[in-house]
Amino acid sequence: MPNDDASLSEDTSQSYYDTPDVDGFYAAVWGGDDIHTGTYESSDEPVAQASLRTIEHAADTVADLLSPAGTVLDLGSGFGGATRYLAERFGCRVTALNISESQNRRHRRTNAERGLDHLVEVVTGSFHDIPFADESFDVVWSQEAFCHSGDRPLLLREAVRVLKPDGALVFTDLMAREDASPADLEAAVARLGVDALATPAFYRRQLDELGLSRIDFDDRSGQLVRHYERITEETRRREQELRGLISPGYVDTLLANLPLWVDSAHSGHLRWGIFHCRRS
Repeated sequence: MPNDDASLSEDTSQSYYDTPDVDGFYAAVWGGDDIHTGTYESSDEPVAQASLRTIEHAADTVADLLSPAGTVLDLGSGFGGATRYLAERFGCRVTALNISESQNRRHRRTNAERGLDHLVEVVTGSFHDIPFADESFDVVWSQEAFCHSGDRPLLLREAVRVLKPDGALVFTDLMAREDASPADLEAAVARLGVDALATPAFYRRQLDELGLSRIDFDDRSGQLVRHYERITEETRRREQELRGLISPGYVDTLLANLPLWVDSAHSGHLRWGIFHCRRS
C-alpha cells in the first residue's frame, strides 16, 4: 500500500492535473493528446509532432511483443495519446491507469470519437497500488509520470509485479544528472510535489534489483533544451489566447516557471530518455 510520501505526491498530482487551468494549458499547447517531452528534428517543429515521435521511438522497443493478442498497461496515461497510438498501431488491448479523473474523462471521450473504446479501458487509480493481478500485461508503459511519485521503489515494484514473464517495461521520465543537488532543481520541480527527481543510475539499480534484464537507457537529454524552449515560445506566442482559455494568474505562473525549466535544461542538471528492459 502507498506510504505517506506516496499518498502526498498522489494528492498533489491529482489536485494539479484536475484543475481547469492545467487541463486547458496542456490541451492547448501540447495539442490535446500528450504531456511529455518531444523528440525534435527542427527548432520550430510543433510540440505535438515531436511528442508523437517520442511515442513512436518508445513503441519500436516493444514492437516484438505487441499484436492484437498483446496487452499493455499505461501508467499515468494523461490524455491518452500513447494509449491510442499503441492500440491503433498494434491492435492490442491497452489499459490506461491515471489518477486524474478530468484527464480520464477527456481520454474516454476522445477514444470514443476515434472508435478505439473497444480496445482501451481507462481506469482511475494509483500507480503505487496497481489494481490488477500479478503477471497481467505484456508491456508496462509510462511517459513522464514517475517523476510525480513520492515512492519510486514502490512504484517500480508494482510495475514489475503486473508484468508477465518475458514482458517489457518501457518508460520515459524527467530525471536529474547524477551529481545534481536537490537545490539545483528545487525551483523547477516545486510544482511536481516531490522533493527531488530520480537519476538514471537510480533507475538502473532498482531495475537490476527487481530482476529485470537487458536494461537499456537511450539518453536523449539533448532534447530537453529544445523542448522547454518550444513550450516557452508557444506559451508566449499564444499568451493572449491562453488568457481567454485559462485564468490570467495561471498564465502569469507559467511565464515565470517555464524559464526555470529552460535554465535547468541549459545548465545540464536534467536528464531525459527512454528506459527499456525485460522481465526474465
